[in-house]
Amino acid sequence: MQAEYKRYLLHFKQPGGTSRGVLHDKETWFLILRQGHEIGLGECGLFRGLSSDDRPDYEQQLAKTCDHINSPLEELLEMNKEFPSIRIGLEMAFRSLENSDSSQVYPSEFSMNGHPIPINGLVWMGDPDFMRKQIREKIDRGFDCVKLKIGALDFDTELELLKEVRRHYSYNEIMLRVDANGAFHPDEAMGKLEQLHKLDIHSIEQPIAAGQWKEMAELCKHTPLPIALDEELIGVHHLQDRKQLMEEIRPQYLILKPSLLGGFASCDQWIDLAGQYGAGWWVTSALESNIGLNAIAQYTFTKNSKLPQGLGTGACFTIIYRLL
Repeated sequence: MQAEYKRYLLHFKQPGGTSRGVLHDKETWFLILRQGHEIGLGECGLFRGLSSDDRPDYEQQLAKTCDHINSPLEELLEMNKEFPSIRIGLEMAFRSLENSDSSQVYPSEFSMNGHPIPINGLVWMGDPDFMRKQIREKIDRGFDCVKLKIGALDFDTELELLKEVRRHYSYNEIMLRVDANGAFHPDEAMGKLEQLHKLDIHSIEQPIAAGQWKEMAELCKHTPLPIALDEELIGVHHLQDRKQLMEEIRPQYLILKPSLLGGFASCDQWIDLAGQYGAGWWVTSALESNIGLNAIAQYTFTKNSKLPQGLGTGACFTIIYRLL
């Protein structure tokens, strides 16, 4: 078997808001396996500034992985323990290689017959009119779960946007989620959670910045609305550390981003821990191209979750540039 990787630049149709600013382009790497006439394709969806494997030696590690591609998959995954986006690229590539159609990573009623997966409609950060326009578009397109990224505007302005939705739609009509991306200060977080609770918010992702386990545990213990951990999970690679996190924080939900958490087997481990500690979960894409999103969506369908999932970012991109 032969392996190579190629680096590309994904260009956004419109700027996407992130906790670190405005993102116009995103790098990604594709891992290509060849065995006879069969091809396996995986996306190594590194997220600059967020992925724990955003390191200077990233491409060197990819090259090393390709040099050892005929090793057992378990050894390759272990070799990339601290490179979660390479791990998922390997899992994708090997699984697609096993199928005559390389786009089939987890064949199912979803990938073979178009059975739907419920997803939330994502509203990017921006000025109030931009966010208001997105909310209308998501609801008009039939989304009954809308997720707003908050924390960039004045909190009262963001509350007003949420109130506008609630004036027209009850919780049973439109589920509202918010993602603070760690924007709240621990001292003010509980007061803001109480205000959000009055608007029948389903959940809030990462209200305070990651790494503040004691403060997050207090919030999760006393919160009036469910808290979902997102960035908190990134970089926590070892099972014992994951158990410790769950034991200390006791979150209501986990946000599983396979490209940032080390792939599908890694997410299975988080799902098992969520069950042990009474937490819910859903899967979210992390600005992968349609190749990565395809595999993540196929995986998600096999988990049989009834909650709306955070999939759909593949529609963000308009042009892919090959970077030589």
